[in-house]
Amino acid sequence: MLEKYYINTIKYIKEEILKSRYTMAKVANKEMLFLYYKVGKIISEKVETEKWGSKTIKRLSEDLQNELHGLRGFSSTNLKRMKKFFDEWEPYFRDEISQNLIGSTLIIQMIDKQKSISPTVSDPIENTGDEISSTLSDQFVNYFCRVPFSSHFEIITKTKSIESRIFYISKSAQEFWSVRTLRHHLKNNLFEQQGQLPNNFETAIETPQNRERALRAFKDHYLLDFIRISDEDADDEKVLENEIVNNIKKFIMSLGSDFAFLGNQYRVIVEDDEYFIDLLFFNRSLQSLVAFDLKTGKFKPEYLGKMNFYLSALDDLVKQKHESPSIGIILCKEKKNKTVEFAFRDMSKAMGVATYKTSNHLPEKYKNILPDANTLIKLLD
Repeated sequence: MLEKYYINTIKYIKEEILKSRYTMAKVANKEMLFLYYKVGKIISEKVETEKWGSKTIKRLSEDLQNELHGLRGFSSTNLKRMKKFFDEWEPYFRDEISQNLIGSTLIIQMIDKQKSISPTVSDPIENTGDEISSTLSDQFVNYFCRVPFSSHFEIITKTKSIESRIFYISKSAQEFWSVRTLRHHLKNNLFEQQGQLPNNFETAIETPQNRERALRAFKDHYLLDFIRISDEDADDEKVLENEIVNNIKKFIMSLGSDFAFLGNQYRVIVEDDEYFIDLLFFNRSLQSLVAFDLKTGKFKPEYLGKMNFYLSALDDLVKQKHESPSIGIILCKEKKNKTVEFAFRDMSKAMGVATYKTSNHLPEKYKNILPDANTLIKLLD
């Protein structure tokens, strides 16, 4: 009995230590952001009033390091980043900032009930209406303070609109994105892709809340830059599938949060006949099975009939009672949205059509600069 109490005590103390570490990390990050913002404000004002240049900023960095031995994070490059951090956010912050960034003195001015911003800014689980919550500004400030400075700098240098910045900061905080994950989503233009997927969710998904969640869960285009397929295998769907499965963690990162991989070539049996779904996932926020059908060419209307059949089989044979109806995504190399729109008509199951790009797709402006594969082989020989 004493041994049991001892083990429970260890467990309790361990939980308290971990909880304390997390709290301290949040507080430390908040204080660091506030410090960087203040330093950025000072440098910005000096540049404006006293015409400070790069040499002066470099001297400031060196003098700070001499005054405070072992000081880190205050290189001339970082000081310039602090200035940019201040310059980019100052228009949206009140003039006076308290030392507590979560306090009411730091409020994002542009967030109000009259301004229409994508609901993806708020918590996707809690948001049940079209109107932005009156507490969203306080919630966003909380998110702002939880995101590390390196992520903040990525966001302000790679986005322009305040809506996109709010989106990436909120998602970084909610889903604990690393800088690497954030860079991937910025490169993939996740903000612009949200809600752009051609779909029939309006007629196939009953509740507005589930429709909104489904729109947020899928994108119009997926950048699969971790996949490298040779030209000779570019049209082989099995090669594409194997590359995705071999890089399943990166593929899930491309999909977004809440996806769990259930398997590839997922077998369903209908009247003694076997059918195989390329990729099957489960999405926790949607509480739905999600089937992906991979196509290496252009979208064809007949693909939806096949997917509609798969979803019917999943709903009847695999889906559990408490789960929502399954959703299907046709992932193809290219599509024409009008063709997709006509193909969706009279389809009863929720489906969307997205495109993808792998690393073997060279941008148009570079196509004539490099020799083709055959020429390279001859040169090597």
